[in-house]
Amino acid sequence: MERAVLHRPANEWPEAQASDSVTLDYDSRHRRRLKLTSDAGKPILLDLERAVAMAHGDGLKTESGAWIQVQAAPEPLIEARAADHLTLLRLAWHIGNRHVAAQIDGDAIRIRPDPVIQAMLRDNGAALTEVHAPFQPMRGAYHSGQEHAHFHSHGHSHGHGHSHDHDHEH
Repeated sequence: MERAVLHRPANEWPEAQASDSVTLDYDSRHRRRLKLTSDAGKPILLDLERAVAMAHGDGLKTESGAWIQVQAAPEPLIEARAADHLTLLRLAWHIGNRHVAAQIDGDAIRIRPDPVIQAMLRDNGAALTEVHAPFQPMRGAYHSGQEHAHFHSHGHSHGHGHSHDHDHEH
């Protein structure tokens, strides 16, 4: 089985040399080690040094030197739109305040289906539409290139039951 051992962001690898591709949903694009099947049906072991948040157009280099292009698979999403930009900004704030992964594209915000979040968005003026599209949420505020696990405590409580262990990229 071929091993993919190196990741490069889109436009930072020789895309014309791609010999195959792999189409992955959002969860499968944030991995370190995972058995994959290429779009041509070949088995590949993703075996990176550390977990990487891959995006559509990124490249994976195998031990043999072959390049594989990462494709973002369409998946079920909810698209939120608003009557005006101020309402859209408020919706984005509410989504961020709840630590929900979101893709912001000009006049719309895409999230994964979640009945509780959807009800909150409707209550705050959103028009929601179900869509089937690739999902590439925004990276966190601490993203700057290299990735590594970074754990911290915020030292405060804001009424929700999850830890604040995050993967940040520095």
